[in-house]
Amino acid sequence: MSETRLRSAHTSELTGGELEEIRALLDVAFDGDFSDGDFEHGLGGMHVLVRDAGGELVAHGSVVQRRVVHGGRALRTGYVEAVAVRAGSRRRGLGGQVMAELERIVARAYVLGALSASAEGAGLYLGRGWSVWPGRVGALSPDGPVRLTEEEGSTYVWVPPAGIRLDPGGRLDFDWRDGDVL
Repeated sequence: MSETRLRSAHTSELTGGELEEIRALLDVAFDGDFSDGDFEHGLGGMHVLVRDAGGELVAHGSVVQRRVVHGGRALRTGYVEAVAVRAGSRRRGLGGQVMAELERIVARAYVLGALSASAEGAGLYLGRGWSVWPGRVGALSPDGPVRLTEEEGSTYVWVPPAGIRLDPGGRLDFDWRDGDVL
């Protein structure tokens, strides 16, 4: 693998040009199926950027804070968003590098990590110790709690080593947001 440079930065520390690079990478990596709302969901937290030896952005991921209600408690959750690796750079460990840094951030700042994975991305997360949430998944909508059955089976959680215990038979209710809730 050629030499790469990894950088972590808050959204507020990224330049307009860097945000444009991230958006372009996500558009290509997701074959044009990455909406403005999806991009918005990945902002406001910490980003991990990986550049190749020539300075080209080849991988990205971010973690943003969300609240998840579980067992009567609102848990400070690091929600992983916008993980992508440029097609010509895949299968070289770059996704693992991004996730290792995101997991370090989650372990230091949150009690729980969560994400919604595509079938294509699931292997990366499972191989790193993330697990499919076995219980129900919902959201705290403006009209009250709603179940999100379409998210069951694709919602993953990761509890940091010194983290909390979750009831696998319980429900995870995520805070509401516009667009795709998860």
